[in-house]
Amino acid sequence: MTPLRSGTGTSTPPRPPGLTRAQAAARLAADGPNTVAAPPRRRLGTRIAHQLTDPLVALLLAAAVVTGALGDYPDTAIIALVVIVNTAIGVAQEVRADRAIAALDRLAAPTARVVRDGTDVVVPAAEVVRDDLVHLEAGDIVPADLRLTVAHHLQLDESALTGESLPVARAVGDEAYAGTVVLTGRAAGVVSRTGPASALGRITALVATTRPGPTPLQRRLAGLGRILGLTAVVLSTVVFAAGVAGGRPVLDMAITAVSLVVAAVPESLPAVVTLALALGAHRMTRAHAVARRLPAVETLGSVTAVASDKTGTLTEGRMAVRQAVTADGTVHTVTGAGYDPAGEVSGGRPAALLALARAGLLCNDAALAPPSPENPQWSAIGDPLEAALVTFAARCGLDPDAERAAWPRVAERPFDQATRRMTTVHATPDGRYLVVSKGAPEAMGMESAARELAAAGLRVLALAAAVLPDPPDPADPAQLCPLGLVGIGDPVRDTAPAIAEAFERAGIRLLLVTGDHPATAAAVGENLGIWRAGDPVGLDPGQADTAQVFARIQPEQKLDIVAALQARGHVVAMTGDGVNDAPALRRADIGVAMGSGTEVARQAADLVLVDDNLATVAAAIREGRRIYDNIRRFLRYSLSGGAAEIAVMLLGPFAGLAVPLLPAQILWINLLTHGLPGVALGAEPAEPGVMRRPPRSPRESVLGGGLARAVLGTGALIAAVTLAAGVSAHRAGLPWQSVVFLVLGLAQLGVALAVRVPRDGDHRRTKRSGRARKGGTRRVARTRTFPGDADRTAANNSLLAAVAVSVVLQVAGVLVPPLRALLGTEPLGPVTLIACAAVATLPGLAVHLAARARSRKGDDSDGRGGPG
Repeated sequence: MTPLRSGTGTSTPPRPPGLTRAQAAARLAADGPNTVAAPPRRRLGTRIAHQLTDPLVALLLAAAVVTGALGDYPDTAIIALVVIVNTAIGVAQEVRADRAIAALDRLAAPTARVVRDGTDVVVPAAEVVRDDLVHLEAGDIVPADLRLTVAHHLQLDESALTGESLPVARAVGDEAYAGTVVLTGRAAGVVSRTGPASALGRITALVATTRPGPTPLQRRLAGLGRILGLTAVVLSTVVFAAGVAGGRPVLDMAITAVSLVVAAVPESLPAVVTLALALGAHRMTRAHAVARRLPAVETLGSVTAVASDKTGTLTEGRMAVRQAVTADGTVHTVTGAGYDPAGEVSGGRPAALLALARAGLLCNDAALAPPSPENPQWSAIGDPLEAALVTFAARCGLDPDAERAAWPRVAERPFDQATRRMTTVHATPDGRYLVVSKGAPEAMGMESAARELAAAGLRVLALAAAVLPDPPDPADPAQLCPLGLVGIGDPVRDTAPAIAEAFERAGIRLLLVTGDHPATAAAVGENLGIWRAGDPVGLDPGQADTAQVFARIQPEQKLDIVAALQARGHVVAMTGDGVNDAPALRRADIGVAMGSGTEVARQAADLVLVDDNLATVAAAIREGRRIYDNIRRFLRYSLSGGAAEIAVMLLGPFAGLAVPLLPAQILWINLLTHGLPGVALGAEPAEPGVMRRPPRSPRESVLGGGLARAVLGTGALIAAVTLAAGVSAHRAGLPWQSVVFLVLGLAQLGVALAVRVPRDGDHRRTKRSGRARKGGTRRVARTRTFPGDADRTAANNSLLAAVAVSVVLQVAGVLVPPLRALLGTEPLGPVTLIACAAVATLPGLAVHLAARARSRKGDDSDGRGGPG
């Protein structure tokens, strides 16, 4: 738990100390965690049954029953071994995927602000207990059922419970239910019910058994699998008919046809995809990106536009007042590090400056947290911009706690997007009332004076105040006198310009969307390299075609910008952190929330940036592209092998090979090639230059971009080499069926190595040719390198090990007597073995040389990239 410094600026009496840590621990032990019922864990038996009910596995089981009934025990044993191994791999993949997703859920768990031992602390929502005192602000999700003790203009979104979308006002004494969202105002309440006993828990228990459906990619691949399965059935039927016509026993040919269907279709593909997505999402967490939904991982690879907020995303998120301009025009420069109250203000501390600083402190809900073992620097509690005003007041010599105690708040109007200002009313020491408003300069009548500060890249706030004899209406304050302006700086991250350049290289359009003054937005955009003099600054979503920098954008307008981009065919990632950003985050193809943002934004998003850094989005996009490339790599490998097996069985009889392979041999090859090597391909690193090619079209078929052509070409190579080896062995009087068996299996394993990501040597050649083609024509020329685009092409040791094991087992099929008896093979001499191995390398070598030739010619520059 993270300790916070108290002091929220309210006028409520001293609050109760809440629970002690010991009391909270005892209640947690007695009542259990504050979590709703999770779906029951799938038992091992259920997982196995799920694997065995796959239609293709059911075919294998039927074949095993038939062969066993007829006494064909070798084939029965092979079929049983294939089923056992495939089931074991599928179950293992399911378990790993579930564990990865569970780890992501723990990382994305919400938090709550409670009082323990009289001190505010942030704890995981699961640790909230009965009688905890909980504080709520706009954007929070109510962590448990509460009885409200404090409520200021509190409005809740209770649609999660009632389905009613209209805001509901709640007052002191009312209940706030778990799972509802604070839309406006702030509140505090005592927890009455937690976990399954809460309103949300009772509803969730009714749907706890609902399991998520397949991702869009999984659905597309399932459709592809049905098409491939139907094709394989048709072709296998042709093989069956040809064999029967050639005098082969009907039962033998039936088993051969069934075995060929299973071998030709990558039945492990759905499990491979699930594992790739889950482990990819888990890898993203190492780059501080928490994917809350698996479909987000696959969608990231096709993002074409990123609409980014400024504060904390492209900037450092450490706001500080850098200049203050009082009503008489005097400019004061403020220095200091971060939120540390220590600092200097030029020009002394005249009364006008103190009045400006005091107003910014009082019209404010933030506080500062002093250094702690967890965080060695002063940090913001609440809105970072408001925390900058607290720091500014301290640097002007004011004590925030003492000032707030001397000028207690008696009324307030929270920040309103319509009026673009916040107003508070305070009791003065002499019995009158001080009303303070802060907001956008144009809303306070100070726009002309703000332009110079905005042009320097500062975020500008105006403050006005008045002392009145009677309590004013904070919703409509009158007679306010301008106190001045504050220019708040938030430095652009050192890496931000390089990130903007990396997005441009990757064919991704970066848009800066901010509520700041147009001059401020333009200055930041120019620093990033996405805006230059003469470029438009968008003030309306209708400019989505022409503008890359948008200013004075309301949260609801972000929704229109997303819609405008999507209407033009873009796949949009949108960042946000506020409660009002949630609709745009949901509408975007990828909603990206800041880890420091509101709980509502985090729950609405697909991706949460733990470090609030846009570089993390780029790293996540890179991971999404890597995952999709690896799925295509697996398809090329597995489908080309299946195509080759069908071609060999179809064309073999015409080449004089009556029965090229026995059913047991087909299944053995399928076991060794589609098993561990296929799964290991999903762990390949990213392609060199994966972030230097345009994104794929979301409408492109899984087999598009030349992959179908590559599958057929590679399959034809394998089949041609295998048939040539078989015919040569037949003419030489060698055991040709064993030669076909060995070459076909080894050739597929060779292709597995050939479709790997190019090694470092090939990468260096690609980079040299890329530099030669680029020719220095980029508008933004920088020497920085982007860490998310690092080309890590270290060897995939798991693939090397899987191929090595499979090669040994494949060769053992013609050398080890028990396996020979099981598979129906014959022994091969050393010379024949060497010849088979040499011939089997040809398809893989051809694939490798073709990839190098494409790399030299720069064929990947068309944006297709990947293994196709």
